[in-house]
Amino acid sequence: MHALPQVPFLPRGERKEEGDNQTSPVELLLLGLSNVPRLQVPLFLLSLMIYMVTMFGNLLIVVLVVTDRHLHTPMYFFLGNFSSVEICYTSTLLPRLLASFLTRDRTISAQGCMVQFFFFGCFAGAECYLLATMSYDRYLAICQPLLYASLMNWKLCLQLAAGSWIAGLLMSTIVTGQFSKLQFCGPNTIDHFFCDFAPLLELACSDTTVLRLVTLIICFLDVVFPFVFTLVSYICIIAAILRIPTTMGRQKAFSTCSSHLIVVTVFYGTLIAVYMIPRTASLRQLNKVLSFFYTVLTPMVNPLLYSLRNREVKEALENALRKTGLEISY
Repeated sequence: MHALPQVPFLPRGERKEEGDNQTSPVELLLLGLSNVPRLQVPLFLLSLMIYMVTMFGNLLIVVLVVTDRHLHTPMYFFLGNFSSVEICYTSTLLPRLLASFLTRDRTISAQGCMVQFFFFGCFAGAECYLLATMSYDRYLAICQPLLYASLMNWKLCLQLAAGSWIAGLLMSTIVTGQFSKLQFCGPNTIDHFFCDFAPLLELACSDTTVLRLVTLIICFLDVVFPFVFTLVSYICIIAAILRIPTTMGRQKAFSTCSSHLIVVTVFYGTLIAVYMIPRTASLRQLNKVLSFFYTVLTPMVNPLLYSLRNREVKEALENALRKTGLEISY
């Protein structure tokens, strides 16, 4: 991977002269979740617990999908990829947040901020496409059951999974590349707990027209299109389920996609709320809380939803524990 371009920061009001290629190494200050000193230890312990549960839960899903032959199906292949994205996604944000609680050092270099922004965008984009892919898989399984095995073959599975990762990578590269061309002004304070798009844009003192246009196109391709695709897939799925004549048949069909539907609803619900709420002074704390919810809490909850509501995952977990001499009860 090529190194990300250096991001120039200038004092407020100062202009970079034509032909001047020098940049000033500047550190940014991430204000974090709260400035109240007595909350730092509780927030550290809460964040540490969330990170440990997230890593354990998602790693467990990945290990079960890889090792249990009963889970070697397209649905669980995509679930394994989804959990892998969640691991990367969370690790982009939480370790640095935990370090800031421990050291009380909230500064981050401009280059480090761009790196965090790049990887956050990369994994967030991949997650949107994987959610759409998983909904397409459930659509074929429920609406086209006779054709499912031939349509959702392993070649297509690999192409869809790889395409999701590559799409996130490409689109984040484009946006980060455009961001790196901007000049940024002081006071170099970001009122957030990570380097997100809107807080970074507030620091820009050069023309952001091109960046905004590019980002609008990327958001349509990376968020709106997967969301609409997922929404249409579930409308078709629910319509097909309602046409099933027996109650038991409807329950069985719905049980195969209910966990994914909950994950989609929570993820897109909080994501839309975060970027629809204006970043006014009175609403910034609410914006941070919602951002914390969709970037940190949902990756922790997702493995619980898939394991507690999914018979195959529970059986795979019981088999794995039985092999180690342990038992589990739900």
